Amino acid sequence: MLRYRMSLNALADALTWVVALTLANALRFDFVLANWFPAGLIWLTVAAASCQVALGALLHLYRGRYRFGSFEEVAAVVIATLSTAAIVETIDLVVPGRTLLPRSVPLVAGVIALVLMLGLRYAWRLTLERWLRPSSADLQPLLVFGAGEGAHQVIDAMFRDPASPYFPVGVIDDDPRKSNLRIRGVRVLGNRDALGEIVGRTGARTLLLAVPSASGEFVRQLRDLATVHGLVLKVLPALADLADRPVRVGDIRDLDLSDLMGRRQIDLDLGEIAGYLTGKRVLVTGAGGSIGSELCRQLVQFGPAELIMLDRDESALHAVQLSLTGRAMLDGDDLVLADIRDIAHLQQIFATRRPEVVFHAAALKHLTLLERHPGEAVKSNVWGTLAVLDAAQAAGVERFVNVSTDKAADPESVLGYSKRITERLTAHVAQDAAGSFMSVRFGNVLGSRGSVLTTFVSQIASGGPITVTHPEVTRFFMTIQEAVQLTIQAGAVGNPGEVLVLDMGDPVAIADVARQMAADAPTPIEIVYTGLRPGEKLHEDLLSVDEVDTRPRHPLISQVAVPPLAPDEAWSLDAWAESDDVIRQLQRLTAVPQDAPLTPAQDAPRTPALR
Repeated sequence: MLRYRMSLNALADALTWVVALTLANALRFDFVLANWFPAGLIWLTVAAASCQVALGALLHLYRGRYRFGSFEEVAAVVIATLSTAAIVETIDLVVPGRTLLPRSVPLVAGVIALVLMLGLRYAWRLTLERWLRPSSADLQPLLVFGAGEGAHQVIDAMFRDPASPYFPVGVIDDDPRKSNLRIRGVRVLGNRDALGEIVGRTGARTLLLAVPSASGEFVRQLRDLATVHGLVLKVLPALADLADRPVRVGDIRDLDLSDLMGRRQIDLDLGEIAGYLTGKRVLVTGAGGSIGSELCRQLVQFGPAELIMLDRDESALHAVQLSLTGRAMLDGDDLVLADIRDIAHLQQIFATRRPEVVFHAAALKHLTLLERHPGEAVKSNVWGTLAVLDAAQAAGVERFVNVSTDKAADPESVLGYSKRITERLTAHVAQDAAGSFMSVRFGNVLGSRGSVLTTFVSQIASGGPITVTHPEVTRFFMTIQEAVQLTIQAGAVGNPGEVLVLDMGDPVAIADVARQMAADAPTPIEIVYTGLRPGEKLHEDLLSVDEVDTRPRHPLISQVAVPPLAPDEAWSLDAWAESDDVIRQLQRLTAVPQDAPLTPAQDAPRTPALR
C-alpha cells in the first residue's frame, strides 16, 4: 500500500511539471499557439519530469521517510523542484544552435510546479485529516488547558485517531495574548476565571491539562477548580516520559500522586552524560530495587557497551530485565545474582567483568526495621558498601556513584548513621582511587517500594485507616525519574569524594498528602496519628548544619565536601553486639569531627566474614 501511494506521489510530481511547463510556455506567448516550440516543450518536459523523480528518490520523497505534508517533506520538495528547474534551465541554455524554449519558461515553470506540488499535498492532507477526524456526536467533549506545544500535539492526535474517545471543543489559557488563537480550528475560549461559563456553553465533561511542566500546586488548584465545575481533570505525561515522540490520545491519563506533588523538567547535559556512559561497561548494584531498576532503564538510553545488573533478589532481576527487553529469559550475562555481603564473590565479579562505571544502589533502607536490627545495617550498608568500594578500586573503575539518603544529613537513625558512614568511606577511597568516587544524596521517591505513599495506597485499598506518625511531619519527595536523572547527571559533574545533594524542592506535609488521598478514596477513610517512631525526625534535612550549599555545575545539584573515614574504623564495628551497643558504635563513627585524625582501630579484623 505504501509503495503504491509513493508511486502515485512520484507520478503526480512528474505530471505537475507537464502542466507547469505548458502553462509557463502559454503565458510567455500570450496563449498564441503559433509561436510555441512544441519539440522543445516535449524534450524539456521529459527532462524535467525525469529529474524531479530522480531527485525526489535521492531525497527519499517517494520512500515513505517523511510524514505526508510535513515540514520535512516540504523542504525536500522545495530542494528537488528548484534543483530540477535549474537543471532544465541549464539544458535549455547549452543545447547547440538555439534554445529549446525561451529562457524565462523553465524558471517560471519551476515556481508554478512548486506551488502546484505543495498545493496538492496540502489539499490531500486536509482531505485525509477530515476523513480521519472522528465525529463529535458520540464522543466526550473535552477542554484543553494550555495553548502550548502540548495542546497542539494532543489536539492533532485527537483529530487523527478515529478511535479517540474525546473531541476537543475549546482551549483554556490564562495568557491574554492567546485569546484569539485557534489550534486546528479549536479556539481559545478564555482563561480559568471563565471556566464555568465555557463549560455551560460547550457541554464539556473533561478538562485536560496540557502543560507537562506544571507545578504540583498549580495542578492541585486546577483539580479543585475542575471539581467545582463538574469536570474530570486529566493530564499528559511528563516530557521525559514521551521519549521524544509526539503525544498520542492513549497518553491522556488520570491524575496520580506525582502530578499532585509536582514534576519538574530536568535539563540534563547529555554531552557530559554520554561522555562517561556511552560505550562503557556499567554495573548497577541493587538493580532490582526501585532506584536501581529505574537507573537501568535510563542508562540504556546512553548506549553503554554493557549494562551489568547485580542483585541478590532473583525475582527483582527478572522484573527489571522484563521491563528493559520485553522478555526475561534470565540466561544473559547482563544479570548477576550476587550479594554485596559476599566479598569473595563480589571481587571475582569485578575482576572478570571489569566495569568502568558503577552505581551502587544496593542497601537496606527501612528505618524502623534497622532500628530493631542495627547489625544488619552494618553488614549490608556499611560493610557491603566497603566490599563494593574495594572491588571497584581494585578493578580500576573510572566513575563510582554511591546512592545515599537525606537521612545521612545530621543523622538520628541507624539508617542515617550507616549511610553517612558510607558517604565518608566513599570520600576516603576517592583520595587514592584512580577513578572518581562520589556519593549522591536525596530523599523519598514517589512510588518506590515501601515508601509512605505506597503504604497509604495499600491502606486505602484495605479500607483504612491511613496511619500518619505526626500531624506536622514533613518529608522531601521526588519522582523516581527525576531522582535518577539527577543521579546520572551528578555522576558527570561530581568531584572525587564529594556528596552531591539533589534539590528536592520544598518539603511536603505528610498529613496533607494523607488527607488528599483520603478525599480521593471511593469510601470514607479515617486518618490515625501514631506518633514518631524511634530514629524518625519531624523534619528531614538535605544538608548537615556544617555543610555549605554550593552549586557550581548544575542548578539542582549541591556539591558538598564530607570528612573521609578510614575503612579500618568501619571494619572494627561489631555487628553481633547488642542493638544499643551497635547503635553507639555507629554514632561514634558518624560524630568524628572533620579535623580529627583518622586512626585505624587496633586489633580489628580488616575483612570479617559476613555471616
